[in-house]
Amino acid sequence: MLDDELLKILACPACKGDLNYDRDNNVLECHQCRLRYRVEDDMPIMVIDEAEKF
Repeated sequence: MLDDELLKILACPACKGDLNYDRDNNVLECHQCRLRYRVEDDMPIMVIDEAEKF
C-alpha cells in the first residue's frame, strides 16, 4: 500500500495530472490520459510505455 504523503506528490508522467490510487487493484489511474500504472512492492511503476490503457 502506498503512503498517503507519496500519493499527494505523484503526478501522471504523461500529462502531469492527478492520479487516483485504486487500492483494490494496486494501481494508479490517470483518468485524463486513461492510463493505469501498476504498483509493485509498494513502488509505483511510472513508465508511460509500461502503462495499461483503460
